Amino acid sequence: MPREAALAQALVELADTLVADFDVVDLLTILADRCVDVLDVAAAGVMVVAPAGDLRLMASSSETMRALELFELQADEGPCLDCFLTARPVVQRDLAATANAWPRFSRAALAAGFRSVHALPMRLRGTTLGALNLFHVHTGEMRPADLAAGQALADVATIAILQHRATLEIQLLNEQLTHALN
Repeated sequence: MPREAALAQALVELADTLVADFDVVDLLTILADRCVDVLDVAAAGVMVVAPAGDLRLMASSSETMRALELFELQADEGPCLDCFLTARPVVQRDLAATANAWPRFSRAALAAGFRSVHALPMRLRGTTLGALNLFHVHTGEMRPADLAAGQALADVATIAILQHRATLEIQLLNEQLTHALN
């Protein structure tokens, strides 16, 4: 399937959650998997902010990626954390050459076989929900078209999560009002 068709299919698959009851972890797993399928990346991981305000690993495209993302949280350093805190994309073209930014994380990523990383914010207007990590086995930057596609996938997932949260809040409010009226 041509790349553009695969991207369109991935966007539709993510947007489909806007009209159906869905599981957020399933949605984010689809996001990570489709990033690997559609973009020129070796692995993807997704972290989302918990109600307490800390980031949590929600999905990854592989077990290696899952372990690295968990290490990033434990080490309290890495691209996903920086991306979430700044609400801006983070790019490390060569993890070996720029290991000073995240010394422990960079060593772990290199040991896992990754050479560069891009982190994209999951945000809508002023609300940042998390970040999407995209890892590469080669050095360098992603193509602009892949970056734009990755951000579009992250944006659709963000909208789906915010819609899901709003629906849950409305249901809770309705239940409280019904209880109060009874």
